[in-house]
Parts: sequence; structure tokens; C-alpha cells
Amino acid sequence: MKMNLPNKLTLLRVAMVPIFMVFAAWVKFGTPDFSRLWSFIAGAVFALASLTDLLDGKIARKYHLETDFGKFADPLADKMLTTAAFLYMMADGVCSPVVLALTLFREFAVAGIRMVAAANQKVIAANMWGKVKTVLQMASILLYYFLAAAASGSDALFVSLVTQALCWAVAAVTVVSGVIYIKDNWAVVKG
Repeated sequence: MKMNLPNKLTLLRVAMVPIFMVFAAWVKFGTPDFSRLWSFIAGAVFALASLTDLLDGKIARKYHLETDFGKFADPLADKMLTTAAFLYMMADGVCSPVVLALTLFREFAVAGIRMVAAANQKVIAANMWGKVKTVLQMASILLYYFLAAAASGSDALFVSLVTQALCWAVAAVTVVSGVIYIKDNWAVVKG
């Protein structure tokens, strides 16, 4: 199968995940080893990866390059990127494990529905609520890394509280989007 530009951008996003993870691991927010530089670089890598998400969809729609691979791989790449970020935010103490668990439960449920649909030669693309969830996740992650990079030592509590509030907002939108996704695809679930 020949890869078109949107699919190459999706694969580039996947390739950027481990690069992001290296820098995110070095941030160590809230510790004496905290690095504003690594936080900025982690945020910049995440921003570039997020930009590929914006571009691949726009290019695919504008030039009619949508493929089943893209419909499947694009949301998967988003999940890889955002899950990695939330894991490191949890390690940094600015995101609750409950938020990550709710996010993963939703993603596994959606992936399961997509697999059942794929077994029946049907591809289910992301809906509007899934896109809202992804945008809010990405915006929250970007805000955390760039706020942390700009913060002085006395701003740590502010950064932590803002990030935690955003993470809980992400959790709420994630649950809502999951419920809507399951409701909209209930026929696939019922078989």
C-alpha cells in the first residue's frame, strides 16, 4: 500500500511519541531536579506532534485522501501521544490516576467497538465529541508543559492547580464523549 501525505503525517506523530517521552521523563516537575528547559522542549515536541494531527485531517479532507488506514491510525496515534503525556503528568503529580483511568477505559471501549466494526468490514471514524476530547486533552497538556517551563519556583502550586483542574475537565469530556460514542454505535455493540 502506498502511503499518502496524511498517513505519513500520522506515522510521523507516532514516531514523535518516544521523543516526547524522553524529554517528558526529564521534566520532574515539583522536585529539586525540575528542568524548565526539558519542560519547554517536551511541550515543543508535543506541539509539533499535535500539529501533524491538525494537518493530516485537513489535507486528507481537502484533497480527498481519506483512507481506512487513516481513519484507524489517526485516532490511535492521538491516543498514543496523549496517553504518554498523561502518564508523565501523573508522575509529575499534576494529574490524578483517576483521570488517566477514565481516559483509558473510554479509549479501550471505543477501540473495542472499532475492532468489532472492522471485523464486519465497517470503519467508524471519530465523531465530533471525540475530536473535542482530543483538542481539550492536547490543549491541557500543552498548557501544562509551557506553564511549567515559564513558572518560577513560587508558581509551582499555581501550575499544579490549573493543570489538575484541566485534567478533571478532560475526564468529564472524555466520559461524555465515550457515552455518546457507545450510544451512537450501539448497533455494533449489540451485534
